Parts: sequence; structure tokens; C-alpha cells
Amino acid sequence: MKTAIALLLSLIAAFWQIGVRAAEQDPAQSRAQAHTELGAAYFSTGQLGVALEELKEAVKADSRYAPSYNMLGLVYMELREFAQAEDNFQHALDLDAASPDIHNNYGWFLCQRKRVDEAIKHFFTALKNPLYTTPEKSYLNAGLCSLKINDEQNAAEYFLKAFKLRPQQPQAAYYLGELSLKRKDYVEAKKYLAGIPPSESAGAKALWLGVRVERKLGNRDAEADYAMQLRKRFPNSPEAQALRNSDYEYVEFAKPEGQKVVK
Repeated sequence: MKTAIALLLSLIAAFWQIGVRAAEQDPAQSRAQAHTELGAAYFSTGQLGVALEELKEAVKADSRYAPSYNMLGLVYMELREFAQAEDNFQHALDLDAASPDIHNNYGWFLCQRKRVDEAIKHFFTALKNPLYTTPEKSYLNAGLCSLKINDEQNAAEYFLKAFKLRPQQPQAAYYLGELSLKRKDYVEAKKYLAGIPPSESAGAKALWLGVRVERKLGNRDAEADYAMQLRKRFPNSPEAQALRNSDYEYVEFAKPEGQKVVK
């Protein structure tokens, strides 16, 4: 219900902006921007077909508006039409080579295609831009990408930079906790576990991390509390299955939750 209301508000705002911007100096770019924002709103709720229609309208309105191609890249990536995704990311960069958001998204695409070295370069190109407002996202993505090639040392460095930039970053805290647990630094792992905001601590992966950390520290009451929450809230999750099987080594280490929203 909350998602539907949020989408409705986004659509109302975007349609209002279409009318307002049409009267401004550059109506073509204004229409492209409004359609791109509509496409992004639909994309965020998984309505990929409608998002694609809006983004194509954006391109028709102004074929030189780079953010439209950036969003098209994300949509085609989600549709697993990888050649079209790459074409759109590259075209977006042709139009706006300095955009940190485009570099970040293209880097994540390359990471998913296992082109890790290329991906890291794009993340760091984004980070060089002093106007980049969310650098923690590129550090987080660089860490996740490094894990794909088992480069845990660099991954930990990138996650730590993301965590320092935004201590409330739940994914960075989670992965730092996992890496600390793997190094058998259980006190450090618990510190990062405590850094995951309460709203995020309900996630199956974070709860499973809590079970394993407290178990290693010998805190049976805390372990039991995490286990109870995991069984109650996520009974069908792989982590709950691992708990039932007493498989305390299980972890889906390099599959972040909700990665598609990282932009």
C-alpha cells in the first residue's frame, strides 16, 4: 500500500512537472526530464514495460538528454537484454562523460557481466567527481564487485570507506560484519552488526549474521533472540533453512539485497 501511494505521488508530481516545464525555455528537455522521472518511478516498482514506454518518449522528446539513456540502460539490464543495456549506458556517457551516476550504473552493469576491472574503473571515475552527492554507493559497489573475484582485502577497504561516509549504510555494515566474522574477529563483527539500523536488522541476512556472531561469542540469549526473529520473519529464507540444518557456515556472500536501486 505504501509503495502504491509513493508511486501515485511520484506520478502526480511528474505529470505536474510536464505541464510546468512545457512553458519554460527548453520544452524538449523539460519533457524528456519529466518522462525520465516517470520511467524511473515505474522502474522502482518493477513495472518495466511502462518504464520502457516512458523512457522511449523521453528520447523522442530530446535525443540528447543523457539521463534517459542511463535509465534505459538500467531497465534493459533488468530485462537481461544486455547488448541494449550496454549500448544505452555508452550512449549516455557519450552525451555526459562526467556524470558520476552514469559511471556508477555502468560500472554495476559491467560488474554483473563479470568485467570487474572495467567496472572498478568506472566506479572510481564517478568518485573523482567532486559534485558526486552519493560516493558511498560507488564504494559499496566496488566492494561488492571485488567480492566477485574473491578480493576480500580491497572489498573490505571499499566497504569501510562507504561506511565512514555514511555510517547508516546497512549494506556496508553487513558486509564488513561478514568479513570480520570470516577473519574470526568476532568483536569487530558485532560492532558492525550493531551499526545496521533497526529497520534493516529484520533482514534475513543480517539476522543470520547476528546468530553466527553471537554464537561465536558464546552469547546464547542473544543468539536465541536472533534465531527466533529469523524463524518468525523469514521462515522460508535460505538463512532460516541453514539455521534448521545447523549449517552455520552458510552465507550467500556476494548477492546484495535490492541492488537494482543503487544508482
